Amino acid sequence: MKKLKIVSIIIGVLLLAALGAGGVFIYHTQQSLNSLNTNKKSVSSKINNGKPFSILLLGADTGTDGRVDRGNSDTMMLLTLNPKTEKTVAYSIPRDALAEMVGDKEKNVQKINAAYNIGLSKMAKSTVGSMLGVPVDYHVAINMEALEKTVDFVGGVTVTSDLKVSFDGITIPKGTHHLNGKQALTYARMRYQDPRGDYGRQIRQQQILKAVVKKLEQPKYLTKLPNLIKDLGSDISTDLTTSQIDQIILKYHSSGKTMDFNQLQGRSAWINGSSYQILPTNTMQQASDKLRNNLGLSTQTLNNTETQLNAKNKTFFENEDDTDYNTFGLDKTFYTNNTY
Repeated sequence: MKKLKIVSIIIGVLLLAALGAGGVFIYHTQQSLNSLNTNKKSVSSKINNGKPFSILLLGADTGTDGRVDRGNSDTMMLLTLNPKTEKTVAYSIPRDALAEMVGDKEKNVQKINAAYNIGLSKMAKSTVGSMLGVPVDYHVAINMEALEKTVDFVGGVTVTSDLKVSFDGITIPKGTHHLNGKQALTYARMRYQDPRGDYGRQIRQQQILKAVVKKLEQPKYLTKLPNLIKDLGSDISTDLTTSQIDQIILKYHSSGKTMDFNQLQGRSAWINGSSYQILPTNTMQQASDKLRNNLGLSTQTLNNTETQLNAKNKTFFENEDDTDYNTFGLDKTFYTNNTY
């Protein structure tokens, strides 16, 4: 499932639906857009100038299980849009991928989804940008509760599961089922029972959101889209301005003609008793090349903490059964002992 007309968090669904609408509902959505937690001042002028841009999509695990703290970015996707080539390229990033926490006071490496917990979106953008060698222009963060609201908004979704999913007191048997919002949230969140781990969860999230996108394309839902955006206002935080969201709809709708969605996949390793995903250097390089190309940038050889550690762990990559990865003291026990 490498090519999907879908993104891994709800704001991506809303953007895709808005792109499909071609700007028809801008006037009607303006008041709803004002309800979102947006920036008043632009952090980048790329959208204003109609240039290719990148946006980091973050799905935080607040809003579920009674959590009220900032949460971890359990879903991360870097999305690039190019209106000239009419193409979108995106990569889902494993929540457990080893990465340097760029912007922390001390140099350290942790699971990449800890970046949002430690330094919010600013650190998450810097960390992902450093890992993949790509400028990260904007971000959107949304809590997982919004998924439940959105699925209910479209009257539920139908998915076909290749395994039994049980989580949080809800069970979805193997097979085809129509799910309401609460069931869809369960289906999208379960990870430990899936033999594919986080990669399997990413696929299930994509199933749910693909079904949502398909329904949002229907006029009866598009016309009510402003109501959904308004309802999700408190669940969404972004450094896009309201004007820039308008411009995305007007100037970048052609970017959805070709959509190339990918998953970064790594190797399992144990560090301080915690399970990590180690992304091979060639995997990160291939992603960097595709993302930079879609931004109209020349490729560059990655040389960061992640690639340097990989170079020092040759035996780990030479032996498929090796699960020991040496961070040479750069990891912090406090973070690795928590469930990031």
